[in-house]
Order: sequence, then structure tokens, then C-alpha cells
Amino acid sequence: MTELSGKVCTACRGDADALKATESLQKLDELHDDWQLEDNNHHIQREFEFENFQEALNFVNDVGDIAEEQGHHPVINDFTWGRATIKLYTHKIDGLHENDFIMAAKIDETFEEEYSG
Repeated sequence: MTELSGKVCTACRGDADALKATESLQKLDELHDDWQLEDNNHHIQREFEFENFQEALNFVNDVGDIAEEQGHHPVINDFTWGRATIKLYTHKIDGLHENDFIMAAKIDETFEEEYSG
């Protein structure tokens, strides 16, 4: 478990500041190397690969469970046979918040424990 995965998402107020690029890069270092900082520090994204459709579906459902528990919901793109792409950013501030990195760490942990070979 990483420090981030042990944290809990907190409610983000609309007047909160988005993370600066330097802060995002520091937090990105705590995640799996496949996470990418995208769109000029707007969101982080990672593509996950699976052996089959059922594994991908189970993973997406697990991510949904984490999102509901944390009250912070990712964008799930490109969900298809053997693949799902997760994009995280905080809608209220239209940018990155620590919650996005907490979610990414929890998603990484689930993937490593349940789906990586």
C-alpha cells in the first residue's frame, strides 16, 4: 500500500485551487509509471490491459465500487475487450486535486492485487 492509497478522498470545494504542474508531477511519481499527465496538467490517465472481456468488466466494476466508496468518480474511456482507460480530474475545479491521485493509487492497488499476472 502506498501513502496515497491509504488516504481517503475529501470533499472538494469549488473554490479550491487545482494542483500546479510541479505538484502534480510530484504526486505522479507515487503512482504506477503508466499514469500520464495530460492536457497541460488537466487530468491523469492510464490504460489497463486484461486477458479478456470479463476481466476488463470486473475491473471497471471494481473501479466503480472504489469511486462510490470515495465519492470521487473517474471517466472510464475506451472500455472494450481486454482494455479500459481511466481518466481522473476534479470536475468542480476543472483540474487536478489530491483526490485524483488518491483514486489513482487505489485503482493501481486493486489492479495489482486482482488483475496483474
